Amino acid sequence: MQHHVSLTRFLVGEQRAGRAPADLRLLLEIVAYAAKAIGAAVSKGALAGVLGEAGTENVQGEAQKKLDVLANEIMLRANMWGGCLAAMVSEEVESVCRIPSGIPGGDYLLLFDPLDGSSNIDINAPVGTIFSVLRNPREKGEDPVEADFLQPGCKQVAAGYAIYGPSTQLVLTVGNGVHAFTLDRETGDFIHTHPFMTIPAQTREYAINASNMRHWEAPVRRYIAELQQGGEGPRGVDFNMRWVAAMVADVHRVLTRGGIFMYPLDEKCRAQGGRLRLMYEANPMALLVEQAGGAASTGRERILDIVPRRLHQRTPVILGSRHEVERLVSFHGAPAA
Repeated sequence: MQHHVSLTRFLVGEQRAGRAPADLRLLLEIVAYAAKAIGAAVSKGALAGVLGEAGTENVQGEAQKKLDVLANEIMLRANMWGGCLAAMVSEEVESVCRIPSGIPGGDYLLLFDPLDGSSNIDINAPVGTIFSVLRNPREKGEDPVEADFLQPGCKQVAAGYAIYGPSTQLVLTVGNGVHAFTLDRETGDFIHTHPFMTIPAQTREYAINASNMRHWEAPVRRYIAELQQGGEGPRGVDFNMRWVAAMVADVHRVLTRGGIFMYPLDEKCRAQGGRLRLMYEANPMALLVEQAGGAASTGRERILDIVPRRLHQRTPVILGSRHEVERLVSFHGAPAA
């Protein structure tokens, strides 16, 4: 008889090994609970009337989908009462989300993108939830402020994402490799299906938004030109391009079978500092990729070394198979990691 290891059982093992204190274990289980609720709403789609525009904008001035708003509410509600958190921040909210009075505060800070890739919702393509956990630097009883969240990504104690596709999967790390759990819809349990995910050092797949080619910097143009020349070019092999336009789906592919994902600095996003959010997207994904043996860089510096200046800061992102990331970073004239 096959014995399935549930997320709870896995986290209890990490707790006994000293890698996931009890409060962190409970926090991750609450996040998993919220992911199930978001996944259920995503799977209902038009049947639940959750598709289409919400008629509102988020803090970045982007139009919100109805599911953006719903997913954000689910994450906030689920994590308010657990007693594990001192405060939260969301990509969809401008300022710090405080824990209501009367609920004991915890030792951790939670950062999340409630629904990454929401532009894919209406076409039934994969979307996901990304999260990051930091230690609260303040004494218990003190209310955290924005500056308490501005820690470099190397300070994360846990990170992960849920992906809502043909199956719902939760992928996470607590600093001991990357592990994926698949939701068993019959029992409601996340089952440990992919232990110690590893990114091959070399790859023949890349992901980039090629419509921005005219805006790219010279190092990126040079690198992509090499890949496009295939077997007749300097690399001597044929590469395939894959692009879902949802970071959580593109990075999941990299973690599953290798590859390199790029949203580099270009002239369209230079004034903003990059396209993707450092705290809610780049940092948690960079930690996962490094834990799986890959590399993550802006092209000029290691992502996990960046000291944030503000909650909604943006950054260029280049991550995935180590040899490919190092090659592109070398074109920028800086070390990879």
